[in-house]
Amino acid sequence: MTFRILINRKVLESIQSLSAKSWRIIMEELKTLQDDPYPGSGSDKERLHVHGREDTYRLHISRTFTAFYRIHEQELEVHVLAVISTEQAHKRYGWF
Repeated sequence: MTFRILINRKVLESIQSLSAKSWRIIMEELKTLQDDPYPGSGSDKERLHVHGREDTYRLHISRTFTAFYRIHEQELEVHVLAVISTEQAHKRYGWF
């Protein structure tokens, strides 16, 4: 089962404004969500429990960035909500 990755336009614009190397690394990591967006052993993915919602996940990307996303199983889609620095992410947990 392959999931389609949908990235919010503003998120995509912010990713594109980064260096070519950062952009490539982020996009490669986001593509891994196509095959398996769920947390597992040895994974940098985690399910978050935010404001009573259990459908938000985070993905650490090379110790520099964190992506927040939601999985829509029926549509086989992963919606990327934000990609921000890990430092910003730690300050904003609970934001989604």
